Amino acid sequence: MANKRKLKKGINVICGELLTECVAATLYGNDKHEGNTDALLFMILKVEDNFVKRVSHPEPGMSPKNYYKDLREKFAAQVSEIADQINNL
Repeated sequence: MANKRKLKKGINVICGELLTECVAATLYGNDKHEGNTDALLFMILKVEDNFVKRVSHPEPGMSPKNYYKDLREKFAAQVSEIADQINNL
């Protein structure tokens, strides 16, 4: 398990890249979907905030190894979902 600081930094970097891709897709895309874009940007920020907070406060009763493994899997699933939405813009 990486330390918490590296995990938080990784989450921030990935979410920053998602924000960049979303903005680029809206600027250089053919169609304008401002409502979808705004909702997607807000969702990326919420995901980042949620997962960074969850790194600092693990669930009681769950082993740290299992908790952080589950956290990474859920984060990867969220990132994949957001990436698919960006591709559909």
